[in-house]
Amino acid sequence: MSKKTYQQSTEEIMLQVGSQFNGLSEKEVSKRLEENGLNQLKEKPKKSSFQLFIETFKDAMVIILLIVAVIQLLMGAHVESIVIFAVLLLNSFVSVIQTKKAEGSLDALKSLSAPDANVFREGKEKVVLAKELVVGDVVLLEAGDYIPADGRLLEVGSLKVDEGMLTGESVPVEKNLASINQTVPIGDQNNMVFSGTIVTYGRGRFVVTATGNDTEIGQVADLLEGTVEQKTPLQRGLDSFSKKLSLAILALSLVILGVQIFRILVHGSSGDMTADLLNAFMFAVAVAVAAIPEALQSIVTIVLSIGTKNMAKKQAIIRQLPAVETLGATSVVCTDKTGTLTQNKMTVMAYYLPNDKEEEVTDPNKWTSDFKQLMTISLLANDAAITETGEKIGDPTEIAFLDYSEKLTQPYREIRELYPRLQELPFDSDRKLMSTLHYMSEEHLLLTKGGPDIVLERSNRILVDGKVELLTEDMRMKIQEQNEAFSNRALRVLAFAYRPLENRSLVLEDEQELIFVGLMAMIDPPREEVKQAVSDARDAGIKTVMITGDHKTTAVAIAKEIGISTEGDLAFTGVELDALSEDELKENLERISVYARVSPENKIRIVRAWQEKGHVSAMTGDGVNDAPALKQADIGIAMGTGTDVAKDASAMILTDDNFASIISAVKVGRNVFDNIKKAIAYLFAGNLGAIIAILFALLMGWDNPFTALQLLFINLVNDSLPAIALGMEKAEPTIMKRAPRNPNEGIFSGNTLTSVTYRGLLIGLAVIIAQYLGMAQSPELGVAMAFSTLIWSRTLQTLPARSNSQTALKAGLFSNKMVMIAIVVCSSLYGVTLIPGIRQIFSIPTNFSLNEIIISVALAISATVLMEVTKLGIKAVKRINQKTQVNPINE
Repeated sequence: MSKKTYQQSTEEIMLQVGSQFNGLSEKEVSKRLEENGLNQLKEKPKKSSFQLFIETFKDAMVIILLIVAVIQLLMGAHVESIVIFAVLLLNSFVSVIQTKKAEGSLDALKSLSAPDANVFREGKEKVVLAKELVVGDVVLLEAGDYIPADGRLLEVGSLKVDEGMLTGESVPVEKNLASINQTVPIGDQNNMVFSGTIVTYGRGRFVVTATGNDTEIGQVADLLEGTVEQKTPLQRGLDSFSKKLSLAILALSLVILGVQIFRILVHGSSGDMTADLLNAFMFAVAVAVAAIPEALQSIVTIVLSIGTKNMAKKQAIIRQLPAVETLGATSVVCTDKTGTLTQNKMTVMAYYLPNDKEEEVTDPNKWTSDFKQLMTISLLANDAAITETGEKIGDPTEIAFLDYSEKLTQPYREIRELYPRLQELPFDSDRKLMSTLHYMSEEHLLLTKGGPDIVLERSNRILVDGKVELLTEDMRMKIQEQNEAFSNRALRVLAFAYRPLENRSLVLEDEQELIFVGLMAMIDPPREEVKQAVSDARDAGIKTVMITGDHKTTAVAIAKEIGISTEGDLAFTGVELDALSEDELKENLERISVYARVSPENKIRIVRAWQEKGHVSAMTGDGVNDAPALKQADIGIAMGTGTDVAKDASAMILTDDNFASIISAVKVGRNVFDNIKKAIAYLFAGNLGAIIAILFALLMGWDNPFTALQLLFINLVNDSLPAIALGMEKAEPTIMKRAPRNPNEGIFSGNTLTSVTYRGLLIGLAVIIAQYLGMAQSPELGVAMAFSTLIWSRTLQTLPARSNSQTALKAGLFSNKMVMIAIVVCSSLYGVTLIPGIRQIFSIPTNFSLNEIIISVALAISATVLMEVTKLGIKAVKRINQKTQVNPINE
């Protein structure tokens, strides 16, 4: 197995890329550019808007509607066909716009490329366009530079690089030149630099080892291109239902047509064979129009939009409407640690002084001399600063010391003004120390901070109760034990020391024979509200999994503190995960609560593993490295402070970067799905009632009870407002106490199908009675009464449709005011159909009077009351059964 780039020596790398320390020749650069192309990301061609538009007509229900519209156009029913075409075109345009908005992940990725680069070519330094870099180019780096390509470091001078967009971690990485023998993730490849990351401190020089799509950011782009966005459970459910319904409608229409033609052929025509066949054909078409809920897509979109608005109040911005509903089915949340579960702010948690009891004293005048010395060193051997506007500049660890001092009411500026810096020895990744020189207590003091092992090794004395003593082996052991104790709590530890100096000219040799003062321990602490949110998620049947670029020890400690990791749970690093087979991962998946030091490929693998087990997965992230997994997940959740790449690959953005907001959004998502089911049930119960009435009329040899225009008016205009109003119902109190729904369950799962069927039967029965009563005077009056009863029954059905378990009175008639408004508006719309001139369009004869309206309304009210009374009966039976089970009768 060949060595990876970071495992080779610089000499091996230079030989491999065919370069030298003074750079390539311009001739060689031109040759390589011609062979390998520019240093920029390449992408596959996207589908055109026209292709996307055509694809919207592949839906089975849309095809049926198109056939119906064409038939009606040929038959001369121009108004009906134009209405259907308009609805289909509107839905297609909305779909194309949504799809085009979702594209853009790769465009955002491209924007991270540096515009130009400082290179050595033919031994001379020059500035070139970053896209013209080739493998073998030697690039110079300074603080503030975007790194233009992947490469192996040749020189470093206190070089620190912010690799958060690739690793997810906010602390800059200290770079060095040492080869690494073992396999390590990107976050630990400290002799490498990567395209798109930023130099925060120091300087360096590297040789380019990868450009364009061969870089780490290029591999992320390839993953993004190859990742297919998942359809939501609702989309899958509606697609499946749409196909089944379309086949059923087609079969039913053909059967009806066949029966009609058979009757004509057997019993003979009424006079005009062509007219009779045409009527038979239009009867079959009417069934298709009655059965297909033309406004379904629009209503679902509107209900999802209402959910989007509600989620925005919970700090969740929805980029793709179906994501609202997906949240309600989420059973696994794979979340980043830094900034989402934690505060993304290094905080001093503890300190250690020999023979000094740890106790935070907020009055600096009461500090012990040892603690005062510890605080002074932490503030002076420190390059961070807080501006007048409150902006914090510098390394997160150094900022933590300033925050700690401010918290203890000691303004750090006072200390710095009192003891100005005279000289410094900057931090170096080889020494792992930083030292500064100050004039204090009438002498010059060298103040040092650094890694505990290094500082302890260079110390020969110790400060105890204000006195300097020899550092004994017992004391060394005690300090090492305390350092280990802090490390076991996943705390980051730094040590502090000082020494008097005679000379004022600092050299590296001065960092010896130090006086050890103490330790300070820090961590990025959890957000206060996260522990409760994790608990709420567990109650709702949602498993929380931490996926982080941080070290395993730190990740596990945080996970245990907030309740993500419990007794018996496992934790894996990315390298350990790579060593697992697919079967081993599946076997252990539900016990793994923490993944640390992971790669983008690891994240996608974890998400896919949960999806293959039938779970709906949500994935959070903010970096470029998160984008492929965000796109793969059922719902990708980007952080508001994250990269544009992550946002463009996600379905939802958290404006406050807070895990607790995800759980609040899940509640809204569950309620949205409940309300969509109520709206769909409402639509199909009404459509079923119409079909039952049509079939009964066919069997009895009556006229078709409705015209196509009447049915289109009800489906598109009258039914829309009540369905939308049902989308505004409040959540049930127990909504977050039930398990996530099965993503594979149908739209009519549970008792929804029973409810739809029962309500449809009652509506159909009311319409049949109305047509029968009207036919006593004339067939035309029978049709008018059928239409009138159907529109009133479907309007009033909004009340029982609000809940399958409780009546509208129990839920509160005015708890959802939109329902009452919808009923009033629909009643007014019905009145419009009775206006002279318009009533003829809707086939309502002149002898249709107030008496017929009263009969229609009475029949509709009777059906509605029966729906509500039945709920009370079912509830009473359930109570009796429960009592019987609790108190069984002794036989």
